[in-house]
Amino acid sequence: MTTVLIVDDQPMQRFGFRMLLESQDDLAVAGEAGNGSEAVRMTAELHPDVVLMDIRMPGLDGIEATRRIVASGARTRVLILTTFDLDEYAYAGLRAGASGFLIKDALPEELLAGIRAVASGDAVVAPSLTRRLLDAYADHLPEAGSSPANPENHPRLASLTDREREILTVIGQGWTNAEIASRLHLAESTVKTHVGRILAKTGARDRVQAVILAYDTKLVSPS
Repeated sequence: MTTVLIVDDQPMQRFGFRMLLESQDDLAVAGEAGNGSEAVRMTAELHPDVVLMDIRMPGLDGIEATRRIVASGARTRVLILTTFDLDEYAYAGLRAGASGFLIKDALPEELLAGIRAVASGDAVVAPSLTRRLLDAYADHLPEAGSSPANPENHPRLASLTDREREILTVIGQGWTNAEIASRLHLAESTVKTHVGRILAKTGARDRVQAVILAYDTKLVSPS
């Protein structure tokens, strides 16, 4: 059973999410929060598997709430909801440590699939969409930390093998596992193993964070 904390300042929106989640045998609503502060407190109390996080809320917004939840070391994963005209907030949410984001008008089955994917440790956002998002906003947002211009010198990449560095680069370019397997002549299971090792060695939480790392370390540059 996957437990979900619903965070949204609109009661009707929360009600709709609850009705959808309660219709599923493998999902349970852990609770509801109307703002970011409540989300942080209830995550610490309830330890949900997934937080379904709105961005724009009074007081503490969803991005800062995500940052605090992730910084606490909780095993909870955050799935951010955004709207078409707020993609820059989705990018900031990913930097804050969210495991992905969905558009608020996503189909019910897409939302359910996204929650299950995040709960299992996968990234929700398709690699190609992630790349478009990063390309659009990487030049406009500050980078986390002080990444050196030469990726060869970056400490988070130091333990990667040449093959792992190559695969991290193409992950940052938006390639799926199937594309990596086909173009690099590898079994898809081998690619998955490499991706898992890359995440472990670099400390990236998931594939979305690996894409951001590839940009931050200059393995990939915005087009």
